[in-house]
Amino acid sequence: MFGFLRRKKTPPPASPSDPGQSPAIPAGDSLTGLAGAAGDAVGPSSETASAAGSPDAVPGPARVAPPGPVAAASQPAASQTASPSPSPSPSPSPSPSPSPSPSPAAPPAAPARQSWLARLSAGLARTRGNLASLFTGVKVDETLFEELETALLVSDAGVTTTTWLLGKLREQVRERKLTEAEQVRACLKSLLVELLTPLEKPIDIDRAQPLVMMIAGVNGAGKTTSIGKLTRHLQQEGQSVLLAAGDTFRAAAREQLEQWGARHEVEVIAQQGGDPAAVAFDSVSAGRARHTGVVMIDTAGRLPTQLHLMEELRKVKRVIGKAMEGAPHEILLVLDGNTGQNMLAQVSAFDDALGLTGLIVTKLDGTAKGGALAALAHTRRDRPIPVYFIGVGEAPEDLQAFSADEFASALIG
Repeated sequence: MFGFLRRKKTPPPASPSDPGQSPAIPAGDSLTGLAGAAGDAVGPSSETASAAGSPDAVPGPARVAPPGPVAAASQPAASQTASPSPSPSPSPSPSPSPSPSPSPAAPPAAPARQSWLARLSAGLARTRGNLASLFTGVKVDETLFEELETALLVSDAGVTTTTWLLGKLREQVRERKLTEAEQVRACLKSLLVELLTPLEKPIDIDRAQPLVMMIAGVNGAGKTTSIGKLTRHLQQEGQSVLLAAGDTFRAAAREQLEQWGARHEVEVIAQQGGDPAAVAFDSVSAGRARHTGVVMIDTAGRLPTQLHLMEELRKVKRVIGKAMEGAPHEILLVLDGNTGQNMLAQVSAFDDALGLTGLIVTKLDGTAKGGALAALAHTRRDRPIPVYFIGVGEAPEDLQAFSADEFASALIG
């Protein structure tokens, strides 16, 4: 998968006594016992603990995802099969005919990536059409720059970022003495790639066990769906996953996450109408006890202006830190790509409240204009927040790693 997740450690080989399943906790010692230690962290711990340990909290058909050791154990055999030894020659020949050097194999996800790029390009077609049409059969003069300014503003790049980009572009045109419109287009794309590159970064999924990820965002941005897609990708990396239904306010939010859990056969810690901080504590504690690879915690959607709800998010983060030192390791904000410049205000508010480590931008296959990502990169040059993933659809493979060059190509052509 292209730049999606970064692995630092080689998974240990599976032993005969370890078939690849995370150790189960006896019923009497499960989440009830773990949550009992949360008395100082969250209020009604006994009620929360019993709810989290009830059969309703963990769906019957859910199981822990297949972990990495099994995949790691199968790799040596695969490599032996894939590396053919030279064919023995029955008699020595004067000059052995050289065997053709193997061409580099394409990445396994290349076809899916190409299909995804086509959908991303289609989603940003309106902006690309507005910009690309400006460079056809025109002179490089002030009229071109005025039309570029209008097109960038319409693409949601914002006044500040548009002014900065055009200023840089004018400098390049003067210094390099560009006279062809196509040269100006290539120069604009290069400037955009340079601006977006600081946002391009993979997640290091091996730096903690479990790696605790807290997912936040406003209502309708696609938090729960993004969690389900990330679960699939993490499983493909050999990680076991535990999900926490911390959105205890939205109707059917718990059921939606449980459906994703059943689809990917992972466990979901949930309770109805409980304290989201208690759910988060129980989930992190369970993940530590079961040696889970990744714990992802869903949170209730809220607007940044709802101060009391933002304070609850801070509480969830504090309680996660009490369940495991250094957690949460990743705090991701899910953004709807159709919100345009409003995403800058959301990033600022959630970053002030939680200290964001990464972003997920969804719904770029609809009416998204794309320029807001350039504005985000420009306005936060002092502290860039990585865009880990961008999404163009509902299927798990529709969520892919962000690439500055690919995004600029889809935006400008």
